[in-house]
Amino acid sequence: MDPIVQTSNLKKRKAQGEATFPLDDLHQDLLERVLARVPPSSFFSLRSVCRRFSSVATSPSFHVACSQIDSREPWFLMVDHDLHRASLVFDSSEKNWRSVKAMNNSNKPIPVASSGGLVCYKTEAGELFVSNPVTGVCRELPSVTRLTSSETLHAIAMHSSKQNPSAYRVVLVFGEIPNLAFVVFDSAKNSWEEEVTLVRKTDSSSDVDVNGEEEVYFLSKTGDVVATNMQRSPSKQYSSVLTIENGEEMLYFLSHSGTVISCNLTQRTFFELPRLLPVYFEYSIDVIECGGEMLVVVLSEFLETSSLRFWKYSSRDRSWYQVAAMPASLSHEFYAKKVDINCVGHGDEVLLCVNSSECSSCLMCDLKNNKWVEMPKCYVDGKEKEFLSAFPFEPRLEAIV
Repeated sequence: MDPIVQTSNLKKRKAQGEATFPLDDLHQDLLERVLARVPPSSFFSLRSVCRRFSSVATSPSFHVACSQIDSREPWFLMVDHDLHRASLVFDSSEKNWRSVKAMNNSNKPIPVASSGGLVCYKTEAGELFVSNPVTGVCRELPSVTRLTSSETLHAIAMHSSKQNPSAYRVVLVFGEIPNLAFVVFDSAKNSWEEEVTLVRKTDSSSDVDVNGEEEVYFLSKTGDVVATNMQRSPSKQYSSVLTIENGEEMLYFLSHSGTVISCNLTQRTFFELPRLLPVYFEYSIDVIECGGEMLVVVLSEFLETSSLRFWKYSSRDRSWYQVAAMPASLSHEFYAKKVDINCVGHGDEVLLCVNSSECSSCLMCDLKNNKWVEMPKCYVDGKEKEFLSAFPFEPRLEAIV
């Protein structure tokens, strides 16, 4: 039989089969389980098909079916120069741009952390909000009475339960090194737990400066006076990573002088990791989580070119090991442009936002295969958007704040 004719007949029989078994005849539970497995972007389109599909979105049993999906391809909430109006997301499954509902608040909250299907926002006044960008539902967290305006806030981290997408914890690390403390908000209790003091662990064999937070000035190659005190984008000012290592909860963040601080929340201790580069080097640095591990991304200049590398810390021998690097043909484009990098990881993927007065771009890296691709450009009203940073989250309708 002619293969073209065969295909035509199959299509005809399929159409006839659909007519004899309309989707409306599906039992509600089965329909909800089917729709729960549909990619969220496709589900939003299906909602306009009929009232029955639209009503599924608010069904408690449908939310249960959605929660049984182990993981979804991440969306990345993108932050541009208008920090508090973050409403554009990059859908990594379909490789395109989408709009979500921006936080509508007069205090102009900006995103500072994310986990699971939720994003945490902070206002200039110190108020914290948690929101589901897909549904637009948000809530304000109770104020942290023990955290006064005179204390330095170093890190805001978030952790969501995979078993219950609506169960989450927000961790704040504050104080002046070496006097650090942390406090945790538990959504199940709807309250902040008691403040916990972190005890500093020291290592006589390490070359870490115990006064590492002191500001140092040096003369750059261009003749500018440079301070080691890092000036980060407001959306990445409290960037941190939460991981579970050997059953213990670890939090990592960058100090103001660019060192990585490792906080063992289980043992209630902290430790300053050795510097990757000398204090007088010019470089951009960020800390990310990939595959359940903490990695550090460093963009530096050496021998008339730029180099972007991923490093992993080994606690066994207290050393850094390179695990990946951007191809030299790509990283060389950043040479002498005073580029700032802001990175986030999700699974084996890393999204890198590159910004300077001379260039702006976003790239995706498959870290497992060290494969790099430039993200498609995003245009709003005919104008290309420039993004400073991003926050990954899973598009989950069932995640309740």
